[in-house]
Amino acid sequence: MSDNFQLNFSLKGFTSILIGAYLFIAGYLLEAILNNGTPLETLSPKAKEICTITIVFAFFLLASFTLFYMGKRNASQLKINLWNDKTKAAVKKYSSVSAVILISLIVLMNLELTNYLAPTFLVFYGTLLFLFKHKERKNLLVLSGLSLLLAIMCFLIPTYWSSSLSILGIAHIAYGVVIKE
Repeated sequence: MSDNFQLNFSLKGFTSILIGAYLFIAGYLLEAILNNGTPLETLSPKAKEICTITIVFAFFLLASFTLFYMGKRNASQLKINLWNDKTKAAVKKYSSVSAVILISLIVLMNLELTNYLAPTFLVFYGTLLFLFKHKERKNLLVLSGLSLLLAIMCFLIPTYWSSSLSILGIAHIAYGVVIKE
């Protein structure tokens, strides 16, 4: 059983629920920091920027650790190898796309193009989900398409970013509930 990629690092069940919850919480925290009318509005712009970068980085870190931990747990339960050629290639692909996402978000933030942060994230996230779809996991196309649709909505209505992140987080949670491990 050398082809265990679909068992390791899968985005279904509890893994998807956790990642959806992380995304929902990150969107809520970002909205609380960036919206006026909250006690956090007294923060300096530099402090808001640092908090924003920290929240985005924490989301990627938590999502990555969740994928790794659940993959390791599945591999040990089934007594199969966690690392093979396909999983190593998938980790490289995931790492490179995640790095591109983080770098592009930081560049957009430094260029003060904040209206394009959420749509850019959603486009790259939808692309990342599309890259990891398989014949047996066509349901990931729904999450990928939803992410791209929400990105278009954010391009058209820049204030829709918080709702888009919430919708995608809830969709991840629903995907995890429906598609069990």
